[in-house]
This record gives sequence, structure tokens and C-alpha cells, in this order.
Amino acid sequence: MMLTQRYSPSSEIQVYFLLIVFSFIASCTNGKKGREKIDEVKMETVEQQAAIPVDGDPTFEKNLDTVSIYGPQSITRNVLEDRSGNIWIASWDGIIQYDGKQFTNYTLKFGLRKFHVFSMLEDSKGNLWFGTIGAGVYKYDGKYFSNFTAENQLGGNKVFCIAEDKTGNIWFGTDNGASCFNGNTFINYTTQHGLSNNFVSTIAEDKSGKLWLGTNGGVDCYDGKAFTKFKIGADFSFTNVRSIIEDRNENIWISCQNGVFRFDGKSVTSISPEFAVCILEDKIGNIWLSGGEVTGREMILLKYNGKSLTEITRSKQVFGVIEDRTGNIWYGTANGVIRYDGKVFEDFKD
Repeated sequence: MMLTQRYSPSSEIQVYFLLIVFSFIASCTNGKKGREKIDEVKMETVEQQAAIPVDGDPTFEKNLDTVSIYGPQSITRNVLEDRSGNIWIASWDGIIQYDGKQFTNYTLKFGLRKFHVFSMLEDSKGNLWFGTIGAGVYKYDGKYFSNFTAENQLGGNKVFCIAEDKTGNIWFGTDNGASCFNGNTFINYTTQHGLSNNFVSTIAEDKSGKLWLGTNGGVDCYDGKAFTKFKIGADFSFTNVRSIIEDRNENIWISCQNGVFRFDGKSVTSISPEFAVCILEDKIGNIWLSGGEVTGREMILLKYNGKSLTEITRSKQVFGVIEDRTGNIWYGTANGVIRYDGKVFEDFKD
């Protein structure tokens, strides 16, 4: 049985009450069924996860509003728009939702562990997945949060990327390899199974169904049976890979320590010498690149139209980038989230 934790507002009070009720039942029942029910309820309490500190990351901001008209003021690693048009923000302040009017901190609202949030995915069923740095991954079904950790078979508790394949499996890139979740169990892959490195930063599936995994040690392709290291020629390889996508023309884009490259199925072309944290293809085929150290810790947001690169903006840091349904570009920074409509940058601060 997969052991997870489920959270909802005031869930800790509900669980505490249930524990009292079932403890009374257990005292009157010696059957196996009664014991199993008590164990199941106990699994839903935070205190049972001894491997992960209940208090969370000590650098998590303590004084936050659950609901605010302002956006997060901390590092924002990724942004996601769900099928209902809500914007979700993976921040150092937790999981934050923006409904177009106000920002709601779901980490505080649901009493989740206070860990930094790094990665996100909305799956084909409408579930939202949130990868944290230290508390594994959360699944949100619209009502409840379930927490999966290394204790529950997840490869590692630091989750840097999340992807869904064509068969509905959810893949997680962790600090201890890649994990594939079929809805019931995890299958974990590490260097022992052919990965170049156990630090997996990005996972993408191409149109043929092949998975591309970016690691600190290079790019690995998985055909469902085995991992094969991807490289062109004896002297060309990738290191510290951070983002991989397939564009509408089936080109594979790879960002790594040596810059951004495009693979057309035969050869690799260098697009930018700058390191990129994220690669995005927008609705009309432009490629957006976030990252690239310019001076000191300053980074840039670039747009590539197929011929040339255009600098859009510079910031202390530029992280995950998305395009919403209306064509706005959203991206994370060291101090929150930015929305860019092509002319104006809005930072949602007071």
C-alpha cells in the first residue's frame, strides 16, 4: 500500500479527533481490521514522517500572509497556468496560487511542510504536482494534498523536475536519480541503471515516446528499456544540463553549462553561449531562454525568433518561464514573479 499524507484546511484537528475515535474502537476490538484502520489514520499525521523535519526548512519565511494582493517576495523557481486559468507559483515561500485578483499561499492554507518549492506539473487528469527541496513531492487533486517522500519509495526528497509521459506515468527528477510513478508504485533509476548522473534536472518526452533526461553528467535517452548517453561525436558532450524541450518541428533543445544547443536529428547547432535555466517555445514558435550570466550575478531573458537573439530584460536572477493563454510571459526571479505583456513588466509588489 502506498503511504501518503493528505492535507486539507483544519485537517490536523480532524486527524486528531479520528485518532481518539479509532483508539477507543481498538481498545474494544482485537481483530486485525481494527488494527489496520488505526495504522492507516496514523499514517496521515505529520508526526509519523520522522525522516523529514516537521518544522521544514529553517530559511522558509515565517511571517507570511495566507492571502495577499501582493505576490511572493522570495525566489520563484517556476510558474504554471492550470486548465482553469489560475497561475501557480513555486517559490521559497511555498506553493502560491494567483486567481487574477489575489495570491493565496497554499502551503500555509493547508498546513503543509514549510519547504522551498521548485517544480510543478498539471497532469492529464487535472492533478497538480509540486516538487520541493527536502519534502519530496505533493499531489493536489483540487481538495486534498498527498505527500510522497523517499520513505514512500520516491527516489529522493529534492525534486527538480516533473513530467508526464504518453501512458500517464509521472516522472520525477530528483537528487537521487529519476522516479517513475504509475499511480501505485515508484520505479527508481540511478547510475546503476545507466544514468550519467543521479542529479536529474529536466525530463522531456519527444513525439516518438523517447524520454530525454538532463543530468549533471550529461543527457540520457530512455526508450522504455535502457538508457543511452546522448552525444554528438567523440569530443562533444553536455554537462550540468538544466532544460530540455522538443519544439514543434521536432528539434531537441538542450541548455547546459556550455550554452544552448539545438539538435535537428542529425547535427547540433549552438544557439547561445550563455547558460540557460529554462527553455520555452511560445505559441508562434519563438524560443525564450532564461538565465545566462552577464555580469556578476545578473541574468537575462532572451527571445530567439529563429534567426537572432533579442535581449528582453536583465535581472538579478531569471528562472522558469511560461506563456499564459492570453500570450503574457511569466517568469520567476530572485524576488518574486514577473508578468510581461510585450510592453510592460508587472512585479505584483506594493
